[in-house]
Amino acid sequence: IASAMGQDYVCVSLSLSAVSPRSSPLDMVLEGSSEALCPPPPLELRPSCNKSQPSMPLGSGSQPHDALFPGDKEPVKYGELIVLGHNGSLASGDKGRRRSRLALYKRPKANGVKPDVIHNVSTPLVSKALSNKSQHSISYTLSRSHSVIVEYTHDSNTDMFQIGRSTESMIDLVVTDSAGGGGGQGQGQGGAGGDGGQSAQSTISRYACRIICERNAPYTARIYAAGFDSSKNIFLGERAAKWRTSDGLMDGLTTNGVLVMHPAGEFVSEPTPGVWREISVCGNVFALRETRSAQQRGKLVVDNESNTLQDGSLIDLCGATLLWRTPGGLRRTPTLKQLESLRQELNAARPQCPVGFNTLAFPSLAQRATVDKKQPWVYMNCGHVHGYHNWGFRKEKAGTSQAAATAVPGMPGSGGTAPASTGDRECPMCRRVGPYVPLWLGCEGGLYLDAGPPTHAFCPCGHVCSEKTVQGWSQIPLPHGTHAFHAACPFCGTWLTGEQGHIKLIFQGPVD
Repeated sequence: IASAMGQDYVCVSLSLSAVSPRSSPLDMVLEGSSEALCPPPPLELRPSCNKSQPSMPLGSGSQPHDALFPGDKEPVKYGELIVLGHNGSLASGDKGRRRSRLALYKRPKANGVKPDVIHNVSTPLVSKALSNKSQHSISYTLSRSHSVIVEYTHDSNTDMFQIGRSTESMIDLVVTDSAGGGGGQGQGQGGAGGDGGQSAQSTISRYACRIICERNAPYTARIYAAGFDSSKNIFLGERAAKWRTSDGLMDGLTTNGVLVMHPAGEFVSEPTPGVWREISVCGNVFALRETRSAQQRGKLVVDNESNTLQDGSLIDLCGATLLWRTPGGLRRTPTLKQLESLRQELNAARPQCPVGFNTLAFPSLAQRATVDKKQPWVYMNCGHVHGYHNWGFRKEKAGTSQAAATAVPGMPGSGGTAPASTGDRECPMCRRVGPYVPLWLGCEGGLYLDAGPPTHAFCPCGHVCSEKTVQGWSQIPLPHGTHAFHAACPFCGTWLTGEQGHIKLIFQGPVD
């Protein structure tokens, strides 16, 4: 790059991997300010310094592995990313990198990168500076005449994984917008549009974020906003929120931001939600902006918070939300085989409809397209479980609800959520009036907080799981739109309703 650009810029070679923007206060400088256009004098003279928390993971100074996978050992798993709202698989099936769940394993060869050299460049020369497709770099456009380019170099101690809407090869997990449901509307995130048909007005970035995992124990995983494109570049344009830090480095935010919430306690034992934060391109933690794409960033958060992922951390990409589970956390959740055993145990108890006295049965985990004729249904305001019947509507709603009811037995499942148009009904057991929906077993074990019996259901969608799981997820506000938050069913994305967001199921055993 130096030979291509001659004397048109100031090139300062630094050991940036040892410099941490997090450890010192940041002075935000947005576009248009005089300070942004005039780099501070110390830029050429900055010495390297060792900080406690590097902005990019460096493997804690450990040596790179020569023999990655000895014959007697399994590959190291860093963790798994689970996209909320798909209940085990996309509606059209998981295909390649377009899937509802991705396990991150130690790569045969490290592909991580770390910041290396910073350049102050005249903007017309930026395209020439970014033309080297073998060099990772981040470009910050400060004005029409001035940009800052940070070159990244190979890091043999880390592995990098990228997430985004793009289907290009550098994206490890392709994520598209979920049709998240509000007010009980049925499709949820597992419905049409959430399985891979790219939205014409997608709010998810093509290169949304990247996760850097240390290749040596304890295999720490950290998240950063934005991912490198096919030319190995990250480009923050003139309108993007960006600033120069007090030590002369650069940082910025993506258009719609990458939000992260770490659980306040241990995810499986104390499922208490933490606080939603925004992660910058360099991995610093900030309070949320006033709206999702506002130009003014939030306040820097420096106390006891970082971009390090932990079991139960949630990552929101403005259109889809992902859950990070560690190998230790996954060991405490039910496997697909265990979920199938729980389903068989439920059916072996021969629950019956208290009115029709017909035996009910949960359909197989693979059957999520239509409602089965033996499928149990529940009155959401009381929890009484029945078989399907075409009566019980309130008289004032009979005109509109009765027509809708005739179409219910063959309705599409799309992850198992019943449409709100089925109307409220009166429970024949206790006379309480409320939604009447089919029950579906939650099929994505990674969303469970324990392997307890499936005794509760989310309201109003009817997804069944353990008591601890419904209680935990009912407390978690998930981002929606530019500044709204709603608790939602993790299996389908439907917003939760009612006082608690869930109900205990009341089954009637066989009469004989």
